[in-house]
Amino acid sequence: MQKIMVFQQNGSGKSKIAGINKFGSRHFFIKTFDIDEALPPVIDDTSQYLPGTIDADIVLDYLKHRDLSDDLSLLCKKFDIPVIASGKKITTGAAICPPT
Repeated sequence: MQKIMVFQQNGSGKSKIAGINKFGSRHFFIKTFDIDEALPPVIDDTSQYLPGTIDADIVLDYLKHRDLSDDLSLLCKKFDIPVIASGKKITTGAAICPPT
């Protein structure tokens, strides 16, 4: 089974997670990383919000805060984990950002 880790804020990936569970539950194990608190406009140090390591085959980024998405992309690059961030324009790391 492939391991998918979904990063989301305030349930922003809920419908995507439901779709993966409905149509791919035999092929994928999904773990979510939820950030549900209010965040400042600028986050200089995202280490208090993001994990130090990631155990996944692929990461899906549904975070709304740009600083978190940028640093998540760098973290995934460090661990050689592909990250998909649909509709975003991330310029750090190696995120794949298809248009929505």
